[in-house]
Amino acid sequence: MRFVDSNIFLHAFLTPRRELTKEEQRVKDESKAIVKRIEDGEEVAMTTVHLSEVVNIVESGLGLQRSLGFLSWVIAKDNIQVYRTAVEDYETALPTAREKDISANDALAYLSMNAHGLTEIYSFDKHFDQFKDIIKLPSL
Repeated sequence: MRFVDSNIFLHAFLTPRRELTKEEQRVKDESKAIVKRIEDGEEVAMTTVHLSEVVNIVESGLGLQRSLGFLSWVIAKDNIQVYRTAVEDYETALPTAREKDISANDALAYLSMNAHGLTEIYSFDKHFDQFKDIIKLPSL
């Protein structure tokens, strides 16, 4: 099982307001391919925080109904594990976020991966390159 960062869904779903560069198009295409694999049953995990990020940004960019549709899809999929997040998890993540100069949500993802024995993450966030004990996919 792999952790899936919110940016995978956002790259796949959101409509750009300008023409994408070749690199940006590659990211979008790869994100769509990952989402397709998830739709087809690949097992992935995320936290409630990362789910909330996607839901909120999809609502802002594509509207409430698309956002609720995405949320319903995640809830219904047996192959998507959503780990609960509490304020204590943020307390644990805060030192990592400060030490690595990354967002609290990235630190939370990393620590959640460790807590659940996951070693691979789907993400285009370069911050995850700092962690030598996990593998960031895809490698473009």
